Amino acid sequence: MSMLILAACNTESASQPSMPSEEGKNESSNNDEGQSSEKDEVFEEKKPEVEEDELKEEEEEVNAAYKVSDDSSIVPLNDEINENVVLLTFDDAPDKYSLEIAETLKSMEANAIFFVNGHFINTPDGEEKLREIHDMGFMIGNHTYNHPLLSSISEEEQKEEIVSLNNRIEEIIGERPKFFRAPNGVNTDNSRQVVQDESMVLMNWTYGYDYFEPYMDKGKLTTAMVTGKGPEVDVPYSLLKPGANLLMHDREWTAAALKDIIDGLRKSGYEMVDPNLIQTN
Repeated sequence: MSMLILAACNTESASQPSMPSEEGKNESSNNDEGQSSEKDEVFEEKKPEVEEDELKEEEEEVNAAYKVSDDSSIVPLNDEINENVVLLTFDDAPDKYSLEIAETLKSMEANAIFFVNGHFINTPDGEEKLREIHDMGFMIGNHTYNHPLLSSISEEEQKEEIVSLNNRIEEIIGERPKFFRAPNGVNTDNSRQVVQDESMVLMNWTYGYDYFEPYMDKGKLTTAMVTGKGPEVDVPYSLLKPGANLLMHDREWTAAALKDIIDGLRKSGYEMVDPNLIQTN
């Protein structure tokens, strides 16, 4: 599948698109009336907790319906699952428009992943925005702490960019991210290993246009995202297909176009996939 990657999250320098192509026996009781020993009581108290954990793991396995393919598209795990889905994702959250975007999504019962930059959650206001987006039910992803080009920094710095943000997000919402997206879609062997060590799924995207100047407009962006075409950036053919992973950003024109984008995709026969249904282990 063709993809738009290297120019993402970098609106100042983007002019042309790049097209690139993952956790003893019970002692017998001698007491009258069948009373249990103290050890039996402790065993009986702990047993339900173990069963509850096992049930939770089984439930998570059953709920998984899709996986992220090598080209970052979303693929059904079996033929009985609807393949006509797209994944909505938003990078550079939570800057100025993420709450507005989340509210629109919520009102339209559409799911999405918000990929967070650490420097946007360094203030009480940023923390609260992240908490509100999470409390609305949206998946939170890792987009590095300071949004560097990972290939331009040391391996230790790459690890710090990823792990420190996971720690920070967990402090705020009580959960570590399950998905990682590198700035500009650029990963290294080391960053991939860190992502794996952190039990996250690495995810790029299949297309997105809101970081190109011609599409910094509500109408033009809507058309591009719904059709999958971006002729002004040399993509005259459609990249919209089952499982498309759609890249958008915390941008004014994106927030303005979002309702029409969702409506258009639905009219084209696509559902917005719930990220909670994507396999993460």
